[in-house]
Amino acid sequence: MRMRLLLVAVLLLSGCAGQLPPPQPSYALPATASDLHHQLTALAARQPDDHSGFRLLPSSADAFAARMKMIRRAQTSLDVQYYIVHDGLSTRALVDELIQAADRGVRVRLLLDDTTSDGNDYQIATLAAHPNILVRVFNPLRVGRSNILTRSLGRLLHLSLQHRRMHNKLMLADSSLAIVGGRNLGDEYFDAKPGLNFTDIDLLAAGPVAQQLATSFDEYWNHELSVPIQAFLRRPPTEADLDEVRRQVAIYLDDQRRRDTTRYRQLMAEPQHLDLDDWFDALIWAPAEALWDHPGKVTSPGVPDEELLLTTRLQPHMDAVEHEMTLISAYFVPTDTGVDYLTGHAEKGVAIRVLTNSLEATDVPVVHGGYAPYRKPLLEAGVRLFELRRQPDQETSYNLSGSSESSLHSKAAVFDQQQVFLGSLNFDPRSILWNTEVGILVDSPELASEVQRLTLEGTSPAVSYEVRLAERSGAQRLVWIAEDEGQQRVLTREPGGAWRRFNAWISRVIGLERML
Repeated sequence: MRMRLLLVAVLLLSGCAGQLPPPQPSYALPATASDLHHQLTALAARQPDDHSGFRLLPSSADAFAARMKMIRRAQTSLDVQYYIVHDGLSTRALVDELIQAADRGVRVRLLLDDTTSDGNDYQIATLAAHPNILVRVFNPLRVGRSNILTRSLGRLLHLSLQHRRMHNKLMLADSSLAIVGGRNLGDEYFDAKPGLNFTDIDLLAAGPVAQQLATSFDEYWNHELSVPIQAFLRRPPTEADLDEVRRQVAIYLDDQRRRDTTRYRQLMAEPQHLDLDDWFDALIWAPAEALWDHPGKVTSPGVPDEELLLTTRLQPHMDAVEHEMTLISAYFVPTDTGVDYLTGHAEKGVAIRVLTNSLEATDVPVVHGGYAPYRKPLLEAGVRLFELRRQPDQETSYNLSGSSESSLHSKAAVFDQQQVFLGSLNFDPRSILWNTEVGILVDSPELASEVQRLTLEGTSPAVSYEVRLAERSGAQRLVWIAEDEGQQRVLTREPGGAWRRFNAWISRVIGLERML
């Protein structure tokens, strides 16, 4: 009992911070003064009322350049919502642009999941010293934030809530132009970090669907789980602290330009050449709907009510598939329910293709342990499974986190080559039940065809293994089909090293499936 009281006291003392009045709600600003808004509104006026404009962003260079250009074009507001923000060249370049936008009068709202802010409260809060920048953290650890020991203890003592995260990825300019998809912010997501490459897809969106996403951002921003970051500081940063950030970012970017010319140019050249107007003229216009989880999903004591779930709105479109379904998911843990669901579709003649990570390529081997037991029943039902291979230029060293140097990070689905869903949602229990997600469902054969083409490239035997069942030693066993230099290879042992196998095995033994 004494030990428990001591732990509570330590947490309370380490979590003390200045008291702030309850945060004032804020909402998307009218974009009537925005040239970007007027330009996109004029383009949308040529289309049916329910159509929005889209451009796929599978290229890391395009995805980064689009964000930079969006920030530069914004005149009234920038709303930025992310799960992970890692320090590095790309992030500092974006932060530099956000500060410049705020300097010219743009209101910037930055909403981060608490795992990004954790341990970096003061550094991130320095941005909020700017009168035009607001920063909030979602589902924060309320006490014990001051050091890694108390943070870890605090998360452990509040595990039922702390394992539920805001996984959304969204950037909005003037409530008129949006980017959603799988990419977080960090060099590994934009190919700017040597040896790291998360194969990903984002979607640029304009028109009515961008306004729907602005509504989603407001819903999260004004929820009780979104707390101003200053609430966790004993002393708020000053404008002098912000000026020092400006200076340090400028020095860093100049140093990167001089020290790593090739890397700097690869990342920064495309924003200089990209003309958003050319992209706007070539947008694919189609009916679409923004889908997102209600933020209150996180506070549900058990399985959330269906009305709170993004997947409740997505499922009817999956149910209606008649011919072909393609699922792309970095983390794929179907569970028994998902296997029954996909099997039911397959029995009706639906061709189902799934692309996910192999054990050797995944950045979270324990998740692979949650997926692996379902391969055989899925294959027996006729579902085709493809697993992204470790790429030839990747390093092969291991580390304690099990993190790979390259892996699939995309999240997408194509239904009958007519509809496509793109966003932050993985097809696993964590995304469906515990984390919050956002995405866009587009009714466009043209856009669906683009995603399908990328999937076919990703499932080619030079890039991915196809997992199949083969007769071996009198039983049906898994084999992995690959191709190197035009020669087919059949592997009877799952590709991946000992440490990865151990991580996957542990997750199966402990039964972590519902947490994955």
